[in-house]
Amino acid sequence: MMYFSRLKQLLIVGICLLGVLLGLPNIMPAPASWLPWRAVHLGLDLRGGSYLLMEIDMSAVIRERLESLADSARSALVRGSIGYQGLATQPAQNRVVLRLRDPAQADRAAAALRDIAAGSGIPADYEVATSPDGQVSMTLLPTALHDRANGALAQSIEIVRRRIDETGVVDPQIARQGDDRIIVQLPGIEDPNRIKELLGKTAHMTFRLVDETASLAAAPPPGVDFLPMQDSPTQKIAVRRRVEVDGANLTDARAGQNSQTGEWVVNFTFDSIGGRRFADVTRANTGHRFAIVLDDKVISAPVIREPILGGRGQISGSFNAASANDLAVLLRAGALPAPLTVIEDRTIGPQLGADSIRAGMIALAAGFVLVIAFMGAFYGLFGWMANLALVFNLVLMVAILSLMEATLTLPGMAGVLLTLGMAVDANILINERIREEVRNGRTPLNAMETGFRRAYTTIIDSNVTALLAHVMLFVFGSGPVRGFAVTITVGIITTLFTATLFARLLMVRWYVARRPATLPV
Repeated sequence: MMYFSRLKQLLIVGICLLGVLLGLPNIMPAPASWLPWRAVHLGLDLRGGSYLLMEIDMSAVIRERLESLADSARSALVRGSIGYQGLATQPAQNRVVLRLRDPAQADRAAAALRDIAAGSGIPADYEVATSPDGQVSMTLLPTALHDRANGALAQSIEIVRRRIDETGVVDPQIARQGDDRIIVQLPGIEDPNRIKELLGKTAHMTFRLVDETASLAAAPPPGVDFLPMQDSPTQKIAVRRRVEVDGANLTDARAGQNSQTGEWVVNFTFDSIGGRRFADVTRANTGHRFAIVLDDKVISAPVIREPILGGRGQISGSFNAASANDLAVLLRAGALPAPLTVIEDRTIGPQLGADSIRAGMIALAAGFVLVIAFMGAFYGLFGWMANLALVFNLVLMVAILSLMEATLTLPGMAGVLLTLGMAVDANILINERIREEVRNGRTPLNAMETGFRRAYTTIIDSNVTALLAHVMLFVFGSGPVRGFAVTITVGIITTLFTATLFARLLMVRWYVARRPATLPV
């Protein structure tokens, strides 16, 4: 227990020196741009910034599924030569209804509608019911609605994360709240209006053909929508509902300038499927207008002059540098499954963050000084060795948090202060055990050996149980609670190292150098 090989000593000292190096980025700037200079980030409550609470429109998710189901039902009934009328969606009842012209075909219609799910290979998320008067309904199952809502929320969180990452915000905090809400915390962002606009847009882009014959009609014919131009909402364009190419097939989008006119544009690239479909559509419709639709608004509707091959294209419009870059960000991140609405918006000023940091640092400094004074007064030289181990404990904590690029919040600072007490607990156990062995008449070396051995089991048991508790806190907690759990977990690991290895090494080196007749405890 008291023997340290030269390799083990070098390893312990090396870990402490590495901790000092990894902690340096928190107190000095990077000496070179190529160095991986990682530091601990300050959270929203310390640095200031913006807090957004967003709600996803689940009714839009259900409505989109019902419309897709209605389209599939229409195609299935036409293929089966089954006459019907009054096909409509009823979002309030979560169903699609229609009435058969011949009620005797009810069984055939039900079988055709059930085959929609069978043909896709995906378990049916609806049930089909018929009535004697020829009415047929397709109702979404409650379990399917719950799964679809969870999927939409998870997808929205991922897309929100991508969009915010594209803007360059450092260490945003994005978390789920309840069944339909998302919390977004943006440290250092005092004016979140641009980000709110980016997050509020669904950004569902489609490429559709313009129906020139329907442009003169008073009302849109079946299969056609009158959509407004983005730059001129009063101007309507007749656009076919059929989506020729979906924006989901985009792999990249970048803002740029047209080499001939100098205007800002967005250059985009399709994947292999989208590129092939884009080439086929432009080849078959040369001379016709092709509308680029974003969230039911037409960005532009240029005439196809020639087939566009290679899977690359360009979106032009009344863009400036900022709007072109914002559109590129939206397209790269992907479309939201449903609109998001900001229902709460708070801004925390940097002055409040500075006050929090000042109060936290005072608490840390006061706690640290009191702990050091207590250990030095009660345990003498061994107490000061424990204090040195405590200093390196903090250094290693900061080093690991810097390596993780963790976010420090007020609960995290409380976790650091709590770690001080937990770290001292281990040293108190060791020193008290050594003191008992000295009272029992053991020699100095034997007392140190026995004291460490008997305290070791207690230290491991107490810290491992605390570690498991805080791991569970991290797994099931959220936001600041998880930050607190991370800090404590890291502190427990560093405490085990400094209390059972570093402090013991200091005592052994002192004993080898002095060979004392009595121990200073």
